Amino acid sequence: MTVTTIPGASSVADGELISTNPANGQEVARLKVASAAEVAAAVTRARQAGQWWQGIGHDERRKRLLLWRKALVRRIEELGELIHREGGKPVDEAMLEIVVSVDHIAWAARHAKKTLRGRSVGGTLLQPEYAAYLEYQPYGVVGVIGPWNFPIFTPMGSIAYALAAGNAVVFKPSEYTPAVGQFFVDLFHEIVPEHPVLQIVHGTGEVGAALCRSGVDKISFTGSPATGKKVMATCAETLTPVVIEGGGKDAVIVAEDADVAAAAEAVAWGANFNAGQACVGIERAYVHEKVYDEFIGKLLEETKKINPEQIGPITMPGQREVIKRHIDAALASGGRALIGGADAVQGTHVRPTILVDVPEDSVAVQEETFGPTVTVAKVSSMDEAIKLANATDYGLGSAVFSRDHGIDIARRLRTGMTSVNSAFSFAVVPTLPFGGVGGSGFGRIHGEDGLREFARAKSIAKRRMPSLPAMLTFHRTPAGMKLALKAARLLHG
Repeated sequence: MTVTTIPGASSVADGELISTNPANGQEVARLKVASAAEVAAAVTRARQAGQWWQGIGHDERRKRLLLWRKALVRRIEELGELIHREGGKPVDEAMLEIVVSVDHIAWAARHAKKTLRGRSVGGTLLQPEYAAYLEYQPYGVVGVIGPWNFPIFTPMGSIAYALAAGNAVVFKPSEYTPAVGQFFVDLFHEIVPEHPVLQIVHGTGEVGAALCRSGVDKISFTGSPATGKKVMATCAETLTPVVIEGGGKDAVIVAEDADVAAAAEAVAWGANFNAGQACVGIERAYVHEKVYDEFIGKLLEETKKINPEQIGPITMPGQREVIKRHIDAALASGGRALIGGADAVQGTHVRPTILVDVPEDSVAVQEETFGPTVTVAKVSSMDEAIKLANATDYGLGSAVFSRDHGIDIARRLRTGMTSVNSAFSFAVVPTLPFGGVGGSGFGRIHGEDGLREFARAKSIAKRRMPSLPAMLTFHRTPAGMKLALKAARLLHG
């Protein structure tokens, strides 16, 4: 038997992907690894299925998607337990992930028709003879490459919105959580049995690369910036457009007029939920000097209450090495651990760690840790806090705590999203686009922008009267040119 061990909680044996529990190593599922030919065949099937799916119209798609949402809710306990077993996430966090996911399915289903409707758009006085129309047409087949840390919420931000826009989808879940993906895809098949509108292909990075080369019309990827660059490079071979969500190093700013207790509670959760394995988890805090000591005291108090069962294990063994390297680098450069620290990595779990006095050029501040750690720095002004918060290549999410200046501070942060007086809330509001800038990628899921991300703008201009003067022709006359120039000077000169 040929066995290939993936550096994490899975392995490949004789063409099967074996998923295991990261906490205890117990097998969760075995799923067939797709070959490049099988990936291409899935896309071919999706091409035909997508034509049917587009043809049934917005109202019928809405009906089917809402039924899918309902079916997921009916089996929420079963799916939550599966997420817990396969990814290690605590059951209540898994259940919350499903709740938010079905809310997004419902929003996309209910708003796709209005958002993507064809409509007449205005022309200009200089070209009054043309009527202008704008339509949004589905791409056809969208490939989605999902992560393991939010195995339903994150890919659903692409899958549900792409489906609502009229596309067929081929989904490649993370090799660490394939059974979760198989569960909700199978449930979709029960709602839409006629054609393979949503398909799933399993495997490691090679299957993801095959999906990029399979002839899909667009790829939506979530993962590390390094892998995102590989996805972009592969898609560039065929000029396949991409949406990239490449991780983050999210910062929170605590102003002098903040509700310090609320800020500390939010940071304790935002830095440690899912063991810190969240692209929008809080990894840095910049706190005004006037409330710094109070904030540190309350954050330490909140963090001490956290037990291992509340945050779960680190899913990938290799990530524990990254977390330890970051903690060790912070301590070696003069930083101090108020809790956790050098011995925080303990088996499959990592103890919550608060680091202070860490230099801003440390890897613990500049690189994504993806673990239950947070660095806290004292600042003398909001200008300093904003400058430091913006001083990484990442730009995904952020948070601000301030009673009177939160929105003003939020607007100055170089991130795609900001929560004010809360953490993570921008992700659970279906109307808000989700995505980043810089090293965190580009493109948007969620909201109206997320629906339009999976549809092509189609522009149509229709002549409705003769052109006076005629300009788009070789038959134009000197008198006509004179009249056109006169009109241009009158309107724009």
